[in-house]
Amino acid sequence: MSKKILLLEDDILLAQTLQELLASEGYDVTLATSGNSAIDETYESSFDLYIFDINVPDINGLELLESLRDAEDKTQTIFISALVDLESISKAFEIGAEDYIKKPFFPEELLIRVNAKLASKSSNITYNSLEYNPKNKLLKKDGHAISLGETQEKLFDIFIQNIGQVLDKDILMECLEKQSPTGLRVAITKLKQTTGLDIKNLRGIGYILE
Repeated sequence: MSKKILLLEDDILLAQTLQELLASEGYDVTLATSGNSAIDETYESSFDLYIFDINVPDINGLELLESLRDAEDKTQTIFISALVDLESISKAFEIGAEDYIKKPFFPEELLIRVNAKLASKSSNITYNSLEYNPKNKLLKKDGHAISLGETQEKLFDIFIQNIGQVLDKDILMECLEKQSPTGLRVAITKLKQTTGLDIKNLRGIGYILE
């Protein structure tokens, strides 16, 4: 599945150049030309990386990232900006940016940094609107972190790491504090409601996440 990037850049020529370059590397790039349109995109979709210019219409890139971080959005972010003063650069890292590239720059330089950022996230598992990091158990739905109870977290971890595999109900039952077929059905129903996982019950065999 392609990694999704939100690019906020109001210089249309530069934006199209970067979009084409990133797309040629297999990335799915959504382009926004104003702060407000970028916010709308973050509500609509979950992204693996943000690339934000700072001086853009409506809401500048710094204010945008600050509001996203306040909303628990931890998506990695690279700033690309003509602002080279230490105050702007310091502010960018202070609010949670991972990188800052000063304009003008070679587009290939941005590509190198994007590849490096997203390679470090290659262990993440995506499923529809869900994004899951098995290492730290961080689960996001539509870009926003959600928490599961202990039992549901264990079940989710097993299902998401075995998509398309039939899982024996006895193995799944080990996730429960009090093991019973009824308890398992209830826990899986709750998990489906919370996450939207398409889990099927194969009678007499087990369960499968399709």
